[in-house]
Amino acid sequence: MTHFSSAKLFFAAIVSSACLAGCNQSEGRKQALTDTQPDAVFERYKKQFIDSLWYYNPGRASRAGYHKYDSLLVVPTAARRQTEAAARTRMLKQLSTFELKSLRVNNQTDYLLINNYLRSSRWSADTLRDWQWNPATYNLGSSVAEILNGRYWPLARRLRAISSKISHAPDYYEAAEQNISQPTREHTELAILQNKGGLAVFGKALEDSISRSELSEKEKQEFRNRLSTTRLTIENYISFLQKQVLPAGKFRSFRLGKALFDKKFAYDIQSRYSADEVYRKAQRHRAELLHDMGKRATRLWPKYFAGQPMPADTAATIRQMIARLSQKHASQAGFVAAVKQQIPTLIQFVNDHKLLTQDPSKPLVVRETPLYMRGSGAGASISAPGPYDKAANTYYNVEPLDGQPAAQAESYLREYNDYTLQILNIHEAIPGHYTQLVYANLSPSLIKAIFGNGAMVEGWAVYAERMMLENGYGGNSDEMWLMWDKWNMRVTLNTIVDHEVQAGNLSEKDAVAMLLRDGFQEEAEARNKWRRATLSQVQLSSYFTGYTEIYDLREELKRKQGKSFDLKTFNEQFLSFGSAPVKYIREMMLH
Repeated sequence: MTHFSSAKLFFAAIVSSACLAGCNQSEGRKQALTDTQPDAVFERYKKQFIDSLWYYNPGRASRAGYHKYDSLLVVPTAARRQTEAAARTRMLKQLSTFELKSLRVNNQTDYLLINNYLRSSRWSADTLRDWQWNPATYNLGSSVAEILNGRYWPLARRLRAISSKISHAPDYYEAAEQNISQPTREHTELAILQNKGGLAVFGKALEDSISRSELSEKEKQEFRNRLSTTRLTIENYISFLQKQVLPAGKFRSFRLGKALFDKKFAYDIQSRYSADEVYRKAQRHRAELLHDMGKRATRLWPKYFAGQPMPADTAATIRQMIARLSQKHASQAGFVAAVKQQIPTLIQFVNDHKLLTQDPSKPLVVRETPLYMRGSGAGASISAPGPYDKAANTYYNVEPLDGQPAAQAESYLREYNDYTLQILNIHEAIPGHYTQLVYANLSPSLIKAIFGNGAMVEGWAVYAERMMLENGYGGNSDEMWLMWDKWNMRVTLNTIVDHEVQAGNLSEKDAVAMLLRDGFQEEAEARNKWRRATLSQVQLSSYFTGYTEIYDLREELKRKQGKSFDLKTFNEQFLSFGSAPVKYIREMMLH
């Protein structure tokens, strides 16, 4: 608003001053008109919106790299929800004053993203109400670890922010207990597991940081007192869940039901297609993959089973071939190290084949998944810096297998064998999530960087796998392609399982049977996927949906551009729009 007011005053001064030359009058009028054009006004609205977004969501602001509100902790009371609801209503009213078609294409998509966020947030709070049935929503470990591990401020300043934040821990967890009503058993058990992991954040590492910091002795003692109170508060919350919530047995189903699932799909995925359309596409793709797997397994049979008759059943041939290839894998103790060793190879391949431009100044750190993040069913993940903290490390989180029983670990390692582990690293790291998120932070639209669309992010990672293999990664071997088919089958079955579990009544027995039969998965992986399907909703559909839309867009442009089509140009242009939904990127690339 300040910019707008000064422009108006400047224009008035030009008009009233007879001594200024005519050309200056013309330029002044042009500037004033420019500053009142729809796009200029909308840019100011976006700035106000983002400021308000961070004020009401300090935890989200910290994750994005905006640290002004690190010291604040939102206590999730009913009064707070009413305050946030009023803020959303106000922002939606302001947004409605803009005529969508009067804005440039880039701002049109920003408008739609803001609109989707505000309406989705309102629906989530008022209709989905997961603040009632998901006790895992409440966990201080993640937000505190985010600040402690940061490098954007001196240690003492970060510690003061943490000390202030955790001073409200008792109020935070008291509100959490008040909110919980008919939770799911699955999310209650996850909350216990993750809050136990979160206790580690408030342990020795934080205490050591306090001791070596430049805080005054008074500040240090106050911090240690708050730390003791926070640990006790978290332990009490865990006890509340274990001794009151679980024994009471008043649980709701983890299944959303079709109406809620369809609505959440529309808000979260923001696809050109409905949930039902994506489900049908996945069913067709499953058949296509099985056909390709059969052809490749048949060609490979003489190489690995020379002199042995091939089974009459194609599925048996595929299963035996995958089992043979899966015997090559890392050791239980060396799994995280095996991931680290592959990263330089991927960087070199992308550079040599000119698939896109990489930025070596943005560090990628492979680490063991922190305890407070474990238990959700995701064995590997990326923690990337936000648009305000672009120089910070990107962490590739890999769950170690040290504590697992030998048989369970062996099953997991067969699933993530030498072939599949390479595909996993492409997906999570280069040129998958890590690369895409580095590009997202370069987007000129802060809105697109903030509201990263899960289907675009996951879809790019799946597309990157196929794109690498298409360009010769793995030597174009049937072994690598067969294992990618199996991996892509998992993406496809993710959608089918997600839909049939959350919008239907698929049982654990039938889901596991499907994953073992059609997905050729290991028992441990299939059980793990069932767990994810009960703890998440819609997210499992994001991989296939985003991948399908990105691949279809690329093929459409290849047909239109013919010989002038350039893969590197496509990849970099696609990534330049940030993490926007694919349907909006498609509009901007075809505009």
